[in-house]
Amino acid sequence: MALTWEIVRWILLTIVIINELAAIFTVFREKRDIAATWAWLLVLTLIPVIGFIIYAFLGRKPTHGQLNRIKSQTRLKLKEAVERQKKQFKNMPKPKHSIMQVYRRTVMLFQSIDESFLSRHNHVDVFTDGNVLFSRMFDEIADAKKSIHIEFYTIYNDKIGNHLRTLLEQKAAEGVEVRVLYDSWGSMGVKPSFYANLRELGGYATPFLMARSNIFDFRINYRDHRKIVVIDGQTAYIGGFNIGDQYLGRSPKFGPWRDTHLRVVGGGVYGMERQFIGDWNASVQKKTSVIKHYHPYFPPIKVRNGNTALQTVSSGPEGELEKIKMGYLRLINVATDHIWIQTPYLIPDDSILDALQVAAHAGIDVRIMIPCKPDHPFVYRATQYYARALANQGVTIYTYQKGFLHAKTMMVDGRIASVGSANLDFRSFKLNFEINAFMYDSQLTDQLEQIYVNDIRNCRVMTPERFADQSHWLKFKQRFSRLLSPIL
Repeated sequence: MALTWEIVRWILLTIVIINELAAIFTVFREKRDIAATWAWLLVLTLIPVIGFIIYAFLGRKPTHGQLNRIKSQTRLKLKEAVERQKKQFKNMPKPKHSIMQVYRRTVMLFQSIDESFLSRHNHVDVFTDGNVLFSRMFDEIADAKKSIHIEFYTIYNDKIGNHLRTLLEQKAAEGVEVRVLYDSWGSMGVKPSFYANLRELGGYATPFLMARSNIFDFRINYRDHRKIVVIDGQTAYIGGFNIGDQYLGRSPKFGPWRDTHLRVVGGGVYGMERQFIGDWNASVQKKTSVIKHYHPYFPPIKVRNGNTALQTVSSGPEGELEKIKMGYLRLINVATDHIWIQTPYLIPDDSILDALQVAAHAGIDVRIMIPCKPDHPFVYRATQYYARALANQGVTIYTYQKGFLHAKTMMVDGRIASVGSANLDFRSFKLNFEINAFMYDSQLTDQLEQIYVNDIRNCRVMTPERFADQSHWLKFKQRFSRLLSPIL
């Protein structure tokens, strides 16, 4: 009997040693920041075997071949214009009253890290209701004459998803070029056959980075989280809404859906079209589907009576720089009066956390609005942890009570705003492919801030005292989730 237990102990010890060695090899064979490295070591060592299953879902990166396809895509640079703008902003006089003079270094940042062209005189409409947004979007898709380019994290096989597909089939039958790029994980349950008729009619549809089956591509992270629609190269949509009935408030689980999306007419469309073409060419395998000639997709802009100067900024795990996060940091650090943020997921890294705390202690009015309910339990508990930490440092925390808040917005000093797909969390900074519009326009920023003020009426202020009153069990879940925050 003693011999038997000795054998069992040796077997268990061997399993532990193999598990530890496998954990070290798995974590260190890919480049990660220190926080993510320790978080994964914690998971893999404390939860033997099962931890590796979790890693397969959350930690496994796209293949080097997939990332190289993204990197190898030639950026549609408008290079001469960007270089000309760099010189222009470098030689600007000291800031006076012009927004562009005040934020010239911000413009130069995006020009440098993302070759982001500054377009002026854009007309921008703001949508917070999915029914209004999709009614306008679908009307313009129905009027398309040349091309319709659509890229979404989620396109569900439900009422509105089928409405969009039918509309796209009609346009393809009319001879309009239709291309649909979707994320296979975000569009879970939608089979490639969903687009079979569209393809037969001459349209195109493909999953991002050719992930044709969730059986072989079951990563939760490193997804295409962008939401882009470009029509005839003249009109574009960008923001937080996906294509699905829940985004219209039809889900009993979430109730009313509160999001923010933009419609852009003007040179800003070029940035979104450029990103779509790069993502498309990286994702398709058939040479006949690749977009080779770019010129037709960048027609002369017809509308030049807008007031918004705009840069689109994209980021993803294929690059060394966390570009959108750098944009957020820049906006926080240059604030002189207020910073108002909406995000469904508040899991900042140390740089963002420190910047927000510095701003609050420097007397800046820092406000952050988050949902009152979770859609992902661990993510929401981590969000609560950081919300409590920031509230204790003077940041005003609101929880939105009227449904689910999914908007990703930042407004600073009534002058500059960001709207897009990127949340204020590790996943958007490091793990997913995102795109945001950064806009220099006091009138548009004021409009977004008025929407924010209206949302406050449907919020509860979470003071340090209210956080302190939470149960010990809830606080434990928050602290535990926070340990996993670099990989959530």
